[in-house]
Amino acid sequence: MIEAIITLITTTALLLGSPGPAPLALAATGATHGIKKGTPFLIGILLGLSFAIVGATLGLTTLFSYWPELQWSMQLLSAFYLTYVAFKIATAPITSPLNTTKESTPLLSDGFILNLLNPKAYVAFLAIFSQFILPFSNEAHSYIATGIVCLIVAAIVDTLWLCFGGLLRPLFSHPIQARILRVTFAILMILTVIWTFIT
Repeated sequence: MIEAIITLITTTALLLGSPGPAPLALAATGATHGIKKGTPFLIGILLGLSFAIVGATLGLTTLFSYWPELQWSMQLLSAFYLTYVAFKIATAPITSPLNTTKESTPLLSDGFILNLLNPKAYVAFLAIFSQFILPFSNEAHSYIATGIVCLIVAAIVDTLWLCFGGLLRPLFSHPIQARILRVTFAILMILTVIWTFIT
């Protein structure tokens, strides 16, 4: 059991912790608005991820296999929404590090929608649940325990990304540097969207 848990934790950390739209959005939010103001966005991302976990266990990815256009539509919606979040971060008013505007801060709903519309999350969890399910005698317990471990790992890696951005924040308190940081994160987020479509 210990070996299965370690394997699950490692796989989940690699799948969810590698640079991608959600981690980069969290880092950008931490750098732009700070850890405290970015926490609702983090919670929204984790709530959206919870729905992805439930969706994967209920076989939402089976629907994608029968109706590929559904996955394409969700991917397209996700790309548009992520571009909106990237634009929101890149164009946030340049203010002092302690005085970013509430209107420019990504909200809990932004994070929730971002992961809710992310088909990659569903596919990642389908892979986890098909290969790395924890070995309990009761199948329902196996799925629940696996989902809980995945969510805990996601919470840790996503919090680290938000904190990473928060650590960069004081280094970019100068208006020009702050704008460069925000635009750089926004471009990286959009490039990950493009990469998703071409791979």
